[in-house]
Amino acid sequence: MQFDKNAILGFVMLALMFLGFFYFTRVGQLEVEKQNKQIQDSIAGIRPKVDIIQERADSVQIETQARKTAAGQFVSAVSGTEQEVILENDLLKIVFTNKGAQPKLVQLKRYNSIDSQGVKLVQEGFDKLSYPINTEANRIIQTSDLFFEGGAVSSNEDGSQTVTYTLKDSSGRGIVHRFSLPKDQYMVDWTIEVEDVNNLLTQNSINLIWQNEVKQHEKDITTEKRETQIGFWTDNEFDYFTLGRKSEKQFEKPVQWLSVKQKFFNTTLIAKNNFSSGKIQCTESHDSTGVITDATVNFKLSLPAGDKATVPLQLYYGPNDYKILKNYNLGLQNVINLGQGIYAFVKYINKWLIMPIFDLLSRMVGNYGLVIALLTIFIRLLTSPLVYTSYLSGAKMKALRPELDILKAKMKDDQQAYAMEQMKVYRSAGVNPLGGCIPALLQIPIFFSLYSYFNAALELRGQSFLWATDLSSYDSIFTFGFNIPFYGNHISLFTILAAVTSLLISVYSMSQTPNMDNPMMKYMPYFFPIMLIGIFNSLPSALTWYYTVSNVITLGLQYVIQNYIIDHDKILAQLELNKKKPKVKSKWQERLEQIQEAQKKMQQEKNKKR
Repeated sequence: MQFDKNAILGFVMLALMFLGFFYFTRVGQLEVEKQNKQIQDSIAGIRPKVDIIQERADSVQIETQARKTAAGQFVSAVSGTEQEVILENDLLKIVFTNKGAQPKLVQLKRYNSIDSQGVKLVQEGFDKLSYPINTEANRIIQTSDLFFEGGAVSSNEDGSQTVTYTLKDSSGRGIVHRFSLPKDQYMVDWTIEVEDVNNLLTQNSINLIWQNEVKQHEKDITTEKRETQIGFWTDNEFDYFTLGRKSEKQFEKPVQWLSVKQKFFNTTLIAKNNFSSGKIQCTESHDSTGVITDATVNFKLSLPAGDKATVPLQLYYGPNDYKILKNYNLGLQNVINLGQGIYAFVKYINKWLIMPIFDLLSRMVGNYGLVIALLTIFIRLLTSPLVYTSYLSGAKMKALRPELDILKAKMKDDQQAYAMEQMKVYRSAGVNPLGGCIPALLQIPIFFSLYSYFNAALELRGQSFLWATDLSSYDSIFTFGFNIPFYGNHISLFTILAAVTSLLISVYSMSQTPNMDNPMMKYMPYFFPIMLIGIFNSLPSALTWYYTVSNVITLGLQYVIQNYIIDHDKILAQLELNKKKPKVKSKWQERLEQIQEAQKKMQQEKNKKR
């Protein structure tokens, strides 16, 4: 094909013209935009600047006017000066405010947060206790928007302190909030007294709003989030749910109490006459905020018919201490996770075995690292008969290994026939092939119970041992500036020791069980210690220390039992004696042999067809 040079030149010139057009057009647009911006900046410079303070004042004035309109007969309580008073004992410091007649700050005196200050379970901002009241026809206002009168603190003969707030309208009707803090208690008594119930409350009910912001108090916020739960008591039993991105729960049945439980602390709202219904909504926050969740609870309190009513409530601000919570006889101790879900059975091991022994050892020994070591020794002594049975079963199977090797060589590739003959050898010698596994399986519930206990044990919080600064959290000898998937951002030395000792146990066990039939089984014992490093790295150092001590004891027991207690020649003689004894088959053994024979015949038929 021939191209016309003039046509090509024309296309090139046309393309250049288009490019030039778009370029100069865009430059012109940019110049116009620049000139417009200069004009707008000049106009903005000419205009008087807005008085930000005046804007805020206007906004506050508008809000105040809206409250005055809603307040009706309580209009005098809309404006006022916030005043604070303090109730405190050796355990708690509570700052009350007359605005809403509610706690403004609750601080624990015996426990520090990650900022080295006392743990604060209530702080100014999101936290609130409030409910709506009717002021006039079709007008309502929240008690948290009103300034109550009173607020004087009185000391009682029993050592408790009381503060009383009153809210009265122009006719004298109103509400009283009375808070009382007993001596050496974390429980606050809160009484609401309502006069003229029919007019102040809709349908003789208080629709209570309780907002609680759960903030981080431990160094590992990921674990703290996992351990944060909402617990409640309804129908005379405890129930709970864990937090997600957004968690909601509707209560159709009466609820006696609801607890927002963190890893080591909880805030609980209790109604002595039960809440008739309600709902809760929890919103999870990003880790960088230091807020675990914002919980908003709406509870309905149905009051008896009458002009006056008294509502007895309680507020618990304190630690997840099992004994303290149990002494209130409300089932509050159930908020402590000693075993839940499919592992709920381990809570009985914790309650009846682990906790009593741990408390006893704690009274005898001051260092909790040593207490855990002694607890480990006690548990291993308790389970030593199972360990001995396991090792004895292994020794018996090892004694039968030469006979089984001969059978295997005879049967060659017929695995089914070999399995049948192998079971016959075990049965004739009186050996249970599962004898070594069952004792080990029985020890798994103890591990699960200790996992739950060490995650919940308040006594371990802040307790140091060796290089671990807090036995309730992971130990760290080095922290990375980044996070490694499935591992974490630190190196836990107790975890490494637990993995190394587990590897030594595997190596020693392999040396005592040579010539394993399945090649994969030769390598499986080495995989487990590697898995431990990833699984255990963020677990409480109390648990990894326990596992390390337990592994060291296991190594010692293996060596002593195999070399000094078990007599292998005597075992072999006993096995030979067992073979000579008449055997009585159980129905299960007979049924198993029938199935194996049927499978063997089917396999033989298949081989003939080939």
